[in-house]
Amino acid sequence: MVSYNAGIVCALLALCMVVPSLATVYTVGDTNGWVTNYDYTTWTSGKTFVVGDSLVFNYASGHTVDEVSSSDYSTCTVGNSLSSDSSGATTIPLKTAGTRYFICGIVGHCGSGMKVAVTVAKASTTTPAAGTPSTNTSTTPTTTTRTPTTTTATTSTNSSSVTILSPIVALLAMTWFAFSLLILS
Repeated sequence: MVSYNAGIVCALLALCMVVPSLATVYTVGDTNGWVTNYDYTTWTSGKTFVVGDSLVFNYASGHTVDEVSSSDYSTCTVGNSLSSDSSGATTIPLKTAGTRYFICGIVGHCGSGMKVAVTVAKASTTTPAAGTPSTNTSTTPTTTTRTPTTTTATTSTNSSSVTILSPIVALLAMTWFAFSLLILS
């Protein structure tokens, strides 16, 4: 009986390690990063951003990532940012639905293309019926179903995003494992 329970625990832990969450980390500009003379509107097209996802801006010194208002984004107005970072690697968690606007705060860089607007949809809160595969459906005027991005050590299906292991799944697995050990001892 103990051997059987240990086998189940190991199988569940292995399963939890491969079950991805639907949160996606997007590298802005893919391998180009956050640079001038790049079309970020084309980069965002075809992508569905939802609450829980993150944006990663990778850039050289001499640039910033400034979150700005819609009007400052449209006119490339610098100096009124809601937040600013110049570390070279900025991660922006997308915590709320709505449109977020980012520019480079260095004068002239926004006008040279260093600006991106990202529309973030609410995450799905519905639970699929038993036996139905889990998907994350965004709530935009046209319904889009997201599927997790699969990555391997050498290739990925989308070079600008990676899938993250759900911390909740890992926590539940560890709790169940600890509880099982208490029962077995």
